Amino acid sequence: MSALQGKIAIVTGAASGIGLACAQRFAREGAVVVGCDVQESAHWPSVVAASASSRLSILDVTDGAAQAAFAEAVVAEFGRIDILVTAAGVGDGGPVGMLDEAAWDRVIDINLKGTYLSIKAVIDTMAAQRSGSIITVASVEGLNGTEGGSVYNASKGGVILLTKNVAIDYGRLGVRSNAICPGFIETPMLRALMDPMPDFEADVTRETKLGRLGRAEEIAGAAFFLASDDASFVTGQTLVVDGGYTAGHSHGIVEMMGLV
Repeated sequence: MSALQGKIAIVTGAASGIGLACAQRFAREGAVVVGCDVQESAHWPSVVAASASSRLSILDVTDGAAQAAFAEAVVAEFGRIDILVTAAGVGDGGPVGMLDEAAWDRVIDINLKGTYLSIKAVIDTMAAQRSGSIITVASVEGLNGTEGGSVYNASKGGVILLTKNVAIDYGRLGVRSNAICPGFIETPMLRALMDPMPDFEADVTRETKLGRLGRAEEIAGAAFFLASDDASFVTGQTLVVDGGYTAGHSHGIVEMMGLV
């Protein structure tokens, strides 16, 4: 039997990138995946092929009423919600003095408020059934500051602490809550940022100790672990999946010593 057989999973931001990779992995592991995004996806037939009841709906995660109605519809159809992955997110930033208020609001609304609304929409169901795994997608940029990161760093740092708070408040009701902090992962969002700045991509790759960008499937693997029974005693944690980016700084010393 597949590890997630019979589980019902909601994945936000499921049309592309990390959200799509999570939907594909969960479906292959036997879950029914109810994804949502603000856009359609040409890749979703692969999810449905693995799990026929799965589907992708159009939903804005900043709309609390829509999120609540979406979760209620899932419960009405399937009777429960076992897994939530909050992969919806946007990137933006700049030094505070150069960042306009509208850009700040947009990033906070989608990345942080959207995560809160997604959790709020499912938490009572999970608490009532005395089980559930909430997996938020934060970032290494929520752990350490990044030059020009400002609002993105702030939003992802907020996601990490919100995730821990949910673990504290709902653990005794059987709900687990953990954050994944991806490093620099090859996704459409990252590609849009890096393509105009090849020097930045080269620097990030150099500082990633495995010497490459990550793949969305590698984050999906971490999410699968947190969703599975193998993580039954794991809650309130921040799982960093970054190829060693946050391990420390590289200054070329080992290369000078011949270790290449």
